[in-house]
Amino acid sequence: MIRTTLATISALVALALPAQAADDGIAAPTLRASVTVTSDLVRVGDLIDNAGSAALIPVYRSPDLGTTGALPVAQVLSVLRAKQVIGVMTGDIKEVAVTRLARTLGNKDLENAVASALERRFGLGDAANITITLDRGISEMRLDASNSGALQPVATRYDARSGRFDLTFEISNDNNPAPTKLRFTGTAIETVEVAVLTRDIERTEMLKSSDVALERRPKAEVTGEPASRDRAVGMQLRRPMRAGTPIRVADMARPEFVQRDQNVTIIYQVPGLYLTTRGKAVESGAEGDIVSVLNIQTKRTLSGVVTGRGQVTVQGASQSVPMAPAVEQTSSLQRETPAAAAPAPASQTKISQTQIPPAQFLQAQAKSE
Repeated sequence: MIRTTLATISALVALALPAQAADDGIAAPTLRASVTVTSDLVRVGDLIDNAGSAALIPVYRSPDLGTTGALPVAQVLSVLRAKQVIGVMTGDIKEVAVTRLARTLGNKDLENAVASALERRFGLGDAANITITLDRGISEMRLDASNSGALQPVATRYDARSGRFDLTFEISNDNNPAPTKLRFTGTAIETVEVAVLTRDIERTEMLKSSDVALERRPKAEVTGEPASRDRAVGMQLRRPMRAGTPIRVADMARPEFVQRDQNVTIIYQVPGLYLTTRGKAVESGAEGDIVSVLNIQTKRTLSGVVTGRGQVTVQGASQSVPMAPAVEQTSSLQRETPAAAAPAPASQTKISQTQIPPAQFLQAQAKSE
């Protein structure tokens, strides 16, 4: 009877042990190979799963914000045993990587935040046109990951004469009812995008694409309306300017196709008649400008429109025909209007005939007959 009872107990114990071992395997504390933390302390629960009541016990200081540190497994187990945490399953893990999460604010992020806080205040314009220089050479700033809020300016001071600013921001903190405060000082200068010369340019030169570059300059340095690069190319300066000088709209003019005292070609044009002769410009002008020119042969001053380089066109019957010897002129007759043209003196007819190609002359002669 006793033997039977012992055998039964032994059998029940043998059946129970595997089940208990399976339960212990599921609940056994297991080491993690990679750990991320947000606070400045690493706790037992960060390092192992199934830590139970020991989860909140601090065991290490966290690495620096945004960095990762490595812990040898033997050292981790030794520290855990000192905290009465034993039986930790390690598997084939050789070391534990611990990363401290952080919120990173780059230098550009901080500059944009300051520019936005100053936008359209204290006489400044858009944030995109405000150049910020922080006193501290900050490449980036790392904050605890719990600082999840936006940068809110709470105190702003700015001196328009010196461009100095002093700003304080607040950031809401998930782990603390009191927000985190950040203070920055530096200079804020409003700038404009302006075309600048890449080389010394004389007044008579036309600006080419290679002569002009775009740069941002302090607005105070550019009085008047700054010129864009597209607008500057193809224009002429009103005065000589040196390389690096910002170009204003007032500094530019349309290129002068005719300059004062320059020898020019005078074109006299009316329906059915086209004459050219030599002349001298009395004044300078760009394409489309009305200028005065002196007919060298007749010594008469005429008004005409600049139609090309060294070329002035006189149109309309209000101006008398600037006739001159045949060697000084060229002319042509339009075929569709010879019958309507007024009869010309014999000398003029001779001039016209000497200038018309043979085929055109024969045709004109046949019509006149």
